[in-house]
Amino acid sequence: MGDTADIQAQAEPPASTDRDALLSKFKYTTRHASETSGIKVENCIGFAQVPIGLAGPLTITGSSQNGTFFAPMATVEPTVVASTSRGCKAFHQCGGIKAVALKEAMSRAPLFRFKTVDEAVTFYRVVEKGDLTTGLRATAERTSRHARLARLTPSVIGTSVHVKFDYSCGDAAGQNMATIGTHRACTELLRARGKELGIIDFQLEGQMASDKKLSMGNLKGPRGVQVLAWGVLSDEVCKSVLKIGAERLHSAITNLVEGGIRNGQFGSNVNTSNVIAALFIATGQDAASVLEGGWSHLTSEYDPTTKDLTLSLFIPSLPVGTVGGGTGYYTQREALEMLNCYGAGKKWAFAETIAAFALALDVSTISALGSDTFAQSHQKLARQSKL
Repeated sequence: MGDTADIQAQAEPPASTDRDALLSKFKYTTRHASETSGIKVENCIGFAQVPIGLAGPLTITGSSQNGTFFAPMATVEPTVVASTSRGCKAFHQCGGIKAVALKEAMSRAPLFRFKTVDEAVTFYRVVEKGDLTTGLRATAERTSRHARLARLTPSVIGTSVHVKFDYSCGDAAGQNMATIGTHRACTELLRARGKELGIIDFQLEGQMASDKKLSMGNLKGPRGVQVLAWGVLSDEVCKSVLKIGAERLHSAITNLVEGGIRNGQFGSNVNTSNVIAALFIATGQDAASVLEGGWSHLTSEYDPTTKDLTLSLFIPSLPVGTVGGGTGYYTQREALEMLNCYGAGKKWAFAETIAAFALALDVSTISALGSDTFAQSHQKLARQSKL
């Protein structure tokens, strides 16, 4: 990464003659170019139009979200909205889905360099004891009205100490809050106590925050909101809506779990990332953070006496916000408002909503695999010509 001046120079638009000649060839990309003045994207020339389909209705009973909702899903993939809606219908007929946001954190993990491993270990112990927490917290929190430093977690790697800063960030996703606050804290620590502590320098990120990456770290502790959704399906509804009995659906899920284990799959789900990506794009979230949200754990428990099937979906890291970033753009704000998830006090409700619709899609997709209608559905909805 270059310095601020280098980045600013790269953000300047190209020469007008070259730019105009290029853009004149692309009428669909640029047809709304007059509306880009308030967009915080460098060299913005227009918009990529992504179709939005409504999935639902789905009744959600959560710790923060309650009601019956349609989800605006931005996707170019046929069958996704239809399949999500089918899963919603099944759960809706059985009383809906329950959901609970469990905890949250947004992280940044700088590394501090030392001359020797001995000095690194000494610094590790200082951080672990909490001797630096009060000062670092005060400095970081001065950069934001909402960011609150929850904890510091150190790790020694050779002559470096990586320190994970975990924050709560109000109703924003908080990536920028965590970055700016952590940078200020590290800069002040180096200035005020660097020589005393033996710090040579620091690097703002050392890859232990798992920013926009899959990792076991984002399973052990959330980067975003940690959320659980669950519901119960009757055998009758499974057969009438999903076209598969509850016991066979449970067997299909078990088959997928076994294959996933042998394949070394990360998480245990079929396609929850379809809902996460579609809702992220529709509601102005950071689409690249679908990688953090892509690990999820689907469970299935069949009761042979009642023939009921209890299904749950655990998502450990869902980086979402209902204020700031892209949530304020017109279309994205409307999408959040459709879910009653725009503005302050709505972040946990939004996480619960995403998890509930993701569970609905996974159940429907697995039902299609278990009843051998998966290929036919894609043939019918994704192809113009039909066999």
